[in-house]
Amino acid sequence: MPRYMMKKPWIIVLAVVLLAPYGFGAFPPFSVSTVLAQLGKPEGLYYKSWAIVIGIEHYVMAPPISGVIADAKKVADAFRQLGFDEVVELYDKGAGSRRLHQILNDVLPRKVGRMDRLVIFYAGHTGSIQDADGQDRGYLVPFDAPVNNATKSVTVEQLKEFTRRSASKHTLLILDAPIFGWEMTKPQELTLEGRLSPESETERRAVQVINAARQGEVSERPDNESRFVHTLLTGLSGAADLDKNGWLMVSELGRYLEQQVRAASSGKQIPTTLRIEGDGDGVLIEGRKLALTIGAEPRTPAERQQRAKAEYERAFALLQEGKAIEEAVELLDRAIEYDPTYGDAYVLKSYVRSEVFPDLDEALSAGLLAVKYAPENPDSFYMLGMVYEKRGQFSDAETALQQTLRVNDAYQDAYFALGELYADRLNEPQKSAEAFRRYVELGGTHDRARAAVNQADRTPKP
Repeated sequence: MPRYMMKKPWIIVLAVVLLAPYGFGAFPPFSVSTVLAQLGKPEGLYYKSWAIVIGIEHYVMAPPISGVIADAKKVADAFRQLGFDEVVELYDKGAGSRRLHQILNDVLPRKVGRMDRLVIFYAGHTGSIQDADGQDRGYLVPFDAPVNNATKSVTVEQLKEFTRRSASKHTLLILDAPIFGWEMTKPQELTLEGRLSPESETERRAVQVINAARQGEVSERPDNESRFVHTLLTGLSGAADLDKNGWLMVSELGRYLEQQVRAASSGKQIPTTLRIEGDGDGVLIEGRKLALTIGAEPRTPAERQQRAKAEYERAFALLQEGKAIEEAVELLDRAIEYDPTYGDAYVLKSYVRSEVFPDLDEALSAGLLAVKYAPENPDSFYMLGMVYEKRGQFSDAETALQQTLRVNDAYQDAYFALGELYADRLNEPQKSAEAFRRYVELGGTHDRARAAVNQADRTPKP
């Protein structure tokens, strides 16, 4: 994809943050009538929403992690703002081994009902051991446990056993750490096209996990603040609603965290999202329930622009992943139907029709509309130049690439493309060397450009 464009861009929460302003008394008294009441269907999506937030900063037998409790308290506040009924915070001493195991093995299985949602958040040290098959298995380190000994830890196997025993309809584990060893299943895809209310996903059971990093990576904490938590809070405020339909699904949150944290860390930290049980999708923010059918069309110009942007973002994500290319093309065409002035959609379509599914006539048509509706985007002119070159219109290609540099005079790829164009098509060796030189000055490393610059420097000037 064009270089410039690449720069753009559950429902039970288990939040583990370890310091206990609440004891077990924070959970309401258990009664048989509560369980029996959940034999029916709630008026909304859930009878009750639970968030368990665990944050451990000052360990007995492990180094401290500055800022963890502050992060965890922000997460707890975020779930309160989302309307969760029970938000239980466990910090430092409140997150000892005995207490964590009691909550997982006794308290939550008794109190959380089958029409509830549960989110567990954990921030603290983690470790790993090998099982009998030689596979690495991660574990959470309680307040009073050593990092390098799993005896008092909360292992992945114990977490999986807890989720199997929990009756909750939707369960989400958010772990500000690289925890691995889950039985992998395919990540939940976004499946909310054209819907204001994703009923089918919300009715099916799901146990989902969001890890802050992959195995071998670390959850970075610049200025004693978790980058993952910072992005999580932004996502929970509504930014992670990728299709802008008013519903924030767990799958959307996971995709948002992966995209944003990957970009902010320059690829050093990449969150992962797994569904380890069921085939549903949890809801974090419930959108409007209107009497509209699946596939209902937007009515106002603003709604059409919003739908166009959602279709474009989905197409862009599919192309980045290198899969479902035909679907991506359909989404782009749909985005343009909703908003015929959406310049960035024409840019991406020009790229697809030039490089992925070649059709140079369509690529040219899209490129011309891109420069018309997105003249401030240097990719508009860059892609048009690439299309002109493929069509053998070399003078037009030169003009388009020069216009790219008028919009952004630091666009490396445009200088490299001009260097090749002058050398291979227009027989202008001096201009080629000048373009390649500027490309190298901007940090370009292509061997051809470097060789051309070296050759020009060695050639005696007349």
